[in-house]
Amino acid sequence: MVDRSSLIRQMIERWRDDPGATYQSWFLWDERIKNFRSIRRGIQQVVAEIEAGSFGVAYRGSSLETVVHSIAEQRQIFKGADHAFLWKPKLRIPDIYEHRANQRAFGHLLHNCVCCDTAEDVIAHIRGIDSLKIKGLGPAVANLLYFLHPTLIPPFNTAIVRGYNALTSSKVKLGSWEQFLAMRSGILDLNDEYRDLLSNDLGAIGGLLFDIGSGRYPSPSPSDESSGDWINRLDAVRAEAHQLSKAELARNDDDRTHSEVQAWLRDLGHALGYRIWIAANDRGRIYSGIPLGKNCLEHLPPEIAIAPGADAVRLIDVLWIAADAPRVVAAFEVEHSTSIYSGIVRMLDLALSGADIENVAELFLVAPDTREKDVRAQLARPAFSRIADLKIAYLPYTELASHREQIARFGSGMKAIRAISRPLSTLSRSE
Repeated sequence: MVDRSSLIRQMIERWRDDPGATYQSWFLWDERIKNFRSIRRGIQQVVAEIEAGSFGVAYRGSSLETVVHSIAEQRQIFKGADHAFLWKPKLRIPDIYEHRANQRAFGHLLHNCVCCDTAEDVIAHIRGIDSLKIKGLGPAVANLLYFLHPTLIPPFNTAIVRGYNALTSSKVKLGSWEQFLAMRSGILDLNDEYRDLLSNDLGAIGGLLFDIGSGRYPSPSPSDESSGDWINRLDAVRAEAHQLSKAELARNDDDRTHSEVQAWLRDLGHALGYRIWIAANDRGRIYSGIPLGKNCLEHLPPEIAIAPGADAVRLIDVLWIAADAPRVVAAFEVEHSTSIYSGIVRMLDLALSGADIENVAELFLVAPDTREKDVRAQLARPAFSRIADLKIAYLPYTELASHREQIARFGSGMKAIRAISRPLSTLSRSE
């Protein structure tokens, strides 16, 4: 007889190897790590606006919408994360838009959780907001807290709750902070038991529960201990995983295209005489048989590395740095299919790290031609009002693909790059 713990262990092992499950498609996804800092910064912006009284009385167009939209773009596990925050006027929920005291309490929760670093403190702040019984403000907020404390707070949605109930035979209900905290305790116990297959980051077990709750993986039941039925079902899931759907294949193509465009920009920058920085977490990614970071800087110049916002600057997809000075000439964020918000925040960190905003690097959002509308919509958000002061442009894939070889052969400086890009701000773009 196989005990249930062994069955769960077998399930996790198969889940980790499944290219279509959340472990490989989301948890190990490079962009997931990139987005943590930008989402944290966005949460701090929400707090600042609430404290200043400038947050507004609507979800649409608010800094909170910007942050939650970025979370919702984190592939399948956070799809629909914004539903809980959408203003429902007939029900007046969640009651943090028109009720100033509730809004400030929500801001204090986020601020306190940004500043604290222990589970006890985070839970105390959760219990504090729960005691106020703010209508409609429930455990969906945990998805914000996860990006502040991924080792303390698990992500939360309906599928994760279903998965937890299926795996533990529990009856956790949606909408209650008490129920969420009870589930969190159980998740920590599960994570400790199978830590060697999971992670200190609770996103891993959150992804496992999501895949169980969404029906991708069957949970072992007590009757499975003495039969091979459940293992047979797992084998069927594993075989099915190798038949990746069209959407999954397209997603893999997205990642390859992202690396391809980074390689174009790397090679073009070298041809124009610049030193090249590839995002710290992309340097080892293989494209055309070689790491993207080959022949590029291994360390940022000290003047850049110690500037404010340097942690975010290290994650910008490609930087062109002057050959004879520690100055970023151009920064490129490749936004193939991921959240445009995160790239803009990293650009702002670079631009605002110096005192003279007129002489900041030229900033380029490099994206498919079809994403121009998305790019402009993001830049129109109130949270990005300072973008108008910067030299930022949209560089379409087709323009870069068509002209990069000619620019490499005959170009000099930034003039040719400007010529094929489309300004997104009102600032003059002269050499």
